[in-house]
Amino acid sequence: MKGLGLLVCALALAAALVCSISFGVTDIPFPAVWESFVHLNGSNEHLLIQTARVPRAFIAAAVGACLAVAGALMQVITRNPIASPSTLGVNSGAAFFIILATGWLGLSGMQALTWVALTGAALSGSVVFLLGSLGRDGMTPLKITLAGASMAAFFSSLTQGLMLSDGKMFDQVLVWLVGSVAGRGTDQLLNVLPYMGVGIIIALLLAGQLNVLAMGDTVAQGLGQRTGLIKTLAAAAVILLAGGSVAVAGPIAFVGIIIPHIIRHFVGTDHRWILPYCALSGALLLVSADIGSRYIAMPKEIPVGVMTAILGVPFFVYIARKGVKN
Repeated sequence: MKGLGLLVCALALAAALVCSISFGVTDIPFPAVWESFVHLNGSNEHLLIQTARVPRAFIAAAVGACLAVAGALMQVITRNPIASPSTLGVNSGAAFFIILATGWLGLSGMQALTWVALTGAALSGSVVFLLGSLGRDGMTPLKITLAGASMAAFFSSLTQGLMLSDGKMFDQVLVWLVGSVAGRGTDQLLNVLPYMGVGIIIALLLAGQLNVLAMGDTVAQGLGQRTGLIKTLAAAAVILLAGGSVAVAGPIAFVGIIIPHIIRHFVGTDHRWILPYCALSGALLLVSADIGSRYIAMPKEIPVGVMTAILGVPFFVYIARKGVKN
């Protein structure tokens, strides 16, 4: 049944991708979408499909998959049900470093900015884990939550300070900071795809070890697991997934919280199933949210990050009300 569920998710994602390419301010018939792939004729419709709609759809799918998998990884290694790249400050750190590099250092080019985002994600994540591990009792869900919230607020404040010091920069990056997949090109996706791919592969290879780690550090160590190594590899995967996502789409929030909880409810606690389901479902969620973002304020579009916030805030409140144990 779980294998069949994966197939259903894959088919739903394929349908959502087709709808993302076809629907928008200018609706394009499905036959025209198909024709643009088999016989590109240079018409306005075909150019719109190939240069704007297709990259946008696949970037949304890639980012959604990465954020969902990163959230699942962070929740198991921190034992924190609300852990995600957005709530623990990883996205904020990556975003701040990109703003700093583009606005103050004058860096440009997707390859350079991707490395900047990865560096920011790594630094922010490292500080959060360090602060969350201080004390005799080591890392606890409550301490990691407080550390993550503090770092997210810290980097967000720095980012806003940089933007307010330069009005031109504010205009350029405001939509990106909210989280958007509009206006992106295939070259931008191809630049971050290798990092995302490596992150996904690491996560899938660790799936069996994550099942052991989920039992608790003491039990895992008693079973011979090198918990420090597993957590380090999982953290590296999170940095690659979150950093690549922020570089191409900005700090989109809540995907990493919503999807892992829903998937665990339906497929259980085996990460060999959770992670593939998260990848497909996260992609489906963000592609669907991007389609919805085109119709709320038609003919204008709102950033997809606003849509995920609308969906995610009630879910976040529900999870938070369950409590985070110390």
